[in-house]
Amino acid sequence: MKYLESSVAGRIISIQLQVGQSVTEGDEIAIIESMKMELPVEAEHSGTVIRVLAATGDEVDEAQALAEIEE
Repeated sequence: MKYLESSVAGRIISIQLQVGQSVTEGDEIAIIESMKMELPVEAEHSGTVIRVLAATGDEVDEAQALAEIEE
């Protein structure tokens, strides 16, 4: 198993992940507001989402897992 992680600390304003969804390395998976800026988060790995661990409105830390994927 691998995890898709946030690249910055902040508040999730949009997350584009659902269980069963295929993601490719480089896909935009979320947008996080940090220091009044909206920053896109890209997938570091390709695979299929098996569990979503975060939701819109959640506060996240840098490198916090947003979803679990299976290659």
